[in-house]
Amino acid sequence: MTFIPHDYAERVYAGVLGKLIGVYLGRPFEGWTYERIMKELGPINYYVNERRDVALRSHHLVVTDDDVSGTFAFPRALADNGYPKRLTAKQVGEAWLNYIVEERAVLWWGGIGNSTEHTAYLRLKSGIPAPQSGSIELNGTTVAEQIGAQIFIDGWAMVSPGNPEQAAYLADQAGRVSHDGESVHAAKLLAAMEAQAFVERDVQKLIDVGLGFVPKDALIRRVVNDVRDWHAGDNSNDWERTRALIADRYGYDKFPGNCHVVPNHALIILATLYGANSFQEAMRIANTAGWDTDCNAGNVGCLFGIRSGLAGLDAGPDFRTPIADRMYISTADGGAAITDAVIETQSLVAAGLALAGAPALAAAKNGARFNFNFPGSLQGFHSKGSSPARLHEVELSNVVGHSRTGERSLAIDFRRLAPGRVARVASPTFFDKEVFTMPIYQLVACPTLYSGQRVECRLESELNGGAVTARLFASIYDERDELVQIHADAQVLADGSQAVLVWQVPETHAYPIFEIGIEIEALDPLGVDGTLYLDYLTWSGAPDTVLKRPDSNLSTMWKHAWVNNVSQFQTRWEGLRVTNGNGLGFIAQGSRDWRDYRVTSEITPLLANAWGLAARVQGRERYYAVMFDRVEGGRVQLVKRVHDEIVLASEPFAWQLDRKYKVELRVAGTCIETHVDGKKMFTVRDTGELPLTGGAVALLVESGSISTAEVRVSSNAMLAS
Repeated sequence: MTFIPHDYAERVYAGVLGKLIGVYLGRPFEGWTYERIMKELGPINYYVNERRDVALRSHHLVVTDDDVSGTFAFPRALADNGYPKRLTAKQVGEAWLNYIVEERAVLWWGGIGNSTEHTAYLRLKSGIPAPQSGSIELNGTTVAEQIGAQIFIDGWAMVSPGNPEQAAYLADQAGRVSHDGESVHAAKLLAAMEAQAFVERDVQKLIDVGLGFVPKDALIRRVVNDVRDWHAGDNSNDWERTRALIADRYGYDKFPGNCHVVPNHALIILATLYGANSFQEAMRIANTAGWDTDCNAGNVGCLFGIRSGLAGLDAGPDFRTPIADRMYISTADGGAAITDAVIETQSLVAAGLALAGAPALAAAKNGARFNFNFPGSLQGFHSKGSSPARLHEVELSNVVGHSRTGERSLAIDFRRLAPGRVARVASPTFFDKEVFTMPIYQLVACPTLYSGQRVECRLESELNGGAVTARLFASIYDERDELVQIHADAQVLADGSQAVLVWQVPETHAYPIFEIGIEIEALDPLGVDGTLYLDYLTWSGAPDTVLKRPDSNLSTMWKHAWVNNVSQFQTRWEGLRVTNGNGLGFIAQGSRDWRDYRVTSEITPLLANAWGLAARVQGRERYYAVMFDRVEGGRVQLVKRVHDEIVLASEPFAWQLDRKYKVELRVAGTCIETHVDGKKMFTVRDTGELPLTGGAVALLVESGSISTAEVRVSSNAMLAS
């Protein structure tokens, strides 16, 4: 068993936060030169997203970005394949095909021969497996040696604490899906450094470890040695002087392509050396130095987060509170898109322990989605204060104690809360309309909370006299895509009270839920001061809901709740019309939290080679489905797709165009049951090595169109006798 540092989980959390801080710092001026940054912005010491001189590009802080989506999506290949000791490039390439929605998710879709990742995706799609998909032999040196392999390495390092050999191997296999040559050398070097940073703080020793995985004749080795020499000979500790030397010898103008790895790698080494032991100084250098700022600062931020831990992140300006752990991972597994640093940390730690052969950690607070168990974690919670006459501002902080089974809780402090006003704190379960103004990268996502699911939270109170009521609430989009609140029953809390609030979310009539939270109101006519401590907030079970076009023609957010992996997704008089022009496509909604349930839809094939209904969908190439095709005069099949298609059962079925068929799938444990027009067709138990245990629902169509009025999902998954 590999040695695991005692503070492994917290250091991963710091690494994830460091990555996010770096990306969000650098994103608004990505591609700017050092000279332009200094002229227009000055040294980058804090977020500049709201400054007027960059706000036209993006005033958002938490944004969709390939640096975030790719870094945290692609390591899911480990769990999807049962945590193999030697994950292969082919398996990571399969993860690309599963999680990426073409032209919509994760990548910069700049075209073949222009965007390295787009080029590699097209190779994979055409049947060329990794590592050939990213090879110099196939794509040429210019395309293969851009920066992308280096961007995505942090996840591979964080599952390899103190194991640089494993990190370098994983970075090599993952990097070769899309890149080759110097790009992969740089990725391996940086991944090894980050992995070793769990057990070693000395920067020079970390660089030596990284160089151990780079060929002696590699250009990347020469670049690193040059930057080290310039730094060693710099008695004035003038990083800007060394930056100028880098620009002169290794600048963008010296290399072909849009964003070559060499200049950017040189700036990462620059920030690492001159940043010394300061996360803040490393961030200032990586961002002020220019070029591909979000990529470079993201890698440096992760490295320094791992090295210095949370104390290092918190030693200067408050970079954490504005982010509040929030992040988007835009993939075909839409239920995992609205996420946060705690959730992704837990996933990486589980993978790291599995690879090391170490026992898994007990799920924090029995697996609660919002558990606040890391110091400073907010998990997206924020005070709602947009209506001053009605909403009372509160202060949020992460504190020790006030938890029944954990170590920490979220403190909600309020002062002079008067009757007639309410305090609300909430965390997003979907995205707001402003996401459509984010440049470059789309967000493909589903809500994380649905009608019929059971929400639960635990509260403790400390009040200075008086009492308050607390109740769960959710904000949903209405017929005009405005947010309205729905509420659970209120519960009275006096000083020293404890309460568990439970609420089954009512039917929202296909309008998506945007956020979940707590609403607090004073009972004392003189107002109340005090603190409520939120121990956890979570939900469980599959929903009981109807996914359809709402009655209003003015609403659009409901449509964005579907993962759109087809050429046309229209809302016609009959409800939903799904069209895919070439090959198999789907629209999907839900998440891997949905385990045992039934899904039903009355589907009309209008013109299609094949069509069907899927359950436990985990991306483009992972699901169970009942499929109808034209083979041998027509047949119906129950299939399992995990990149390759496995037929679990099959029968002749002469289906017809323009006729409506009631199709139903029931999934419970490893058992899958299908019904067509009320008749049970198949009952199959998946005895394979890695059964799909949870996931979304989907409508599928191959080279044609289907229509339906609605898709019903029920938590009642009872199988027929």
